[in-house]
Amino acid sequence: MTLSCLAFITSKEERESGTEIMKAFSLGSLFLVLLIIAVTHSLKVDAQACRPSGKIRGVKPPPGECNQENDSDCCVQGKLYTTYTCSPSVSGNTEAVLTLNSFEKGGDGGGPSECDNQYHSDDTPVVALSTGWYNRGGRCHNNVIISANGRSVRAMVVDECDSTMGCDGDHDYQPPCPNNIVDASRAVWKALGVPEDNWGELDITWTDA
Repeated sequence: MTLSCLAFITSKEERESGTEIMKAFSLGSLFLVLLIIAVTHSLKVDAQACRPSGKIRGVKPPPGECNQENDSDCCVQGKLYTTYTCSPSVSGNTEAVLTLNSFEKGGDGGGPSECDNQYHSDDTPVVALSTGWYNRGGRCHNNVIISANGRSVRAMVVDECDSTMGCDGDHDYQPPCPNNIVDASRAVWKALGVPEDNWGELDITWTDA
């Protein structure tokens, strides 16, 4: 075999090998681009999944209104408060903020619970969920599992923590609820082993039982 023939064969083999490499590179690049597009789209969807629905202007509570039994906030005259009709997506490990609420008559929870128009003992593990999670009563009397502080507790949904309205008599002149709140009775806080001095706000996760 002459050198020219050998050179031709080698050149042909190299060209075929190079073509395969280019194909592999192109497929890899295409996959990477598609992956970036998918992740970006997912992030955009998550970011757009729950946006504020509006704002309301605070009204100063009349004398004797706005029960601050559990250090509840009272509306400030003229302050703008963000409202939501939705909450973050629910997963098997949904992040939320646990707050303290009284569900008893005369407590800072205001009127009776939305689910059954009744009051509930604070020694019973019950919760109110932000509007989106409350789901128009779809979770009423269902149990949720709340986890924090290395412990978990099962609690029943009995009320809505209204994220759409506030600063009026129906809401005891308290601001709209943030959209990521699990408002819990003291029984829940006790079950999680949180020292009473630290009751108020706590980062938790929750899931449907």
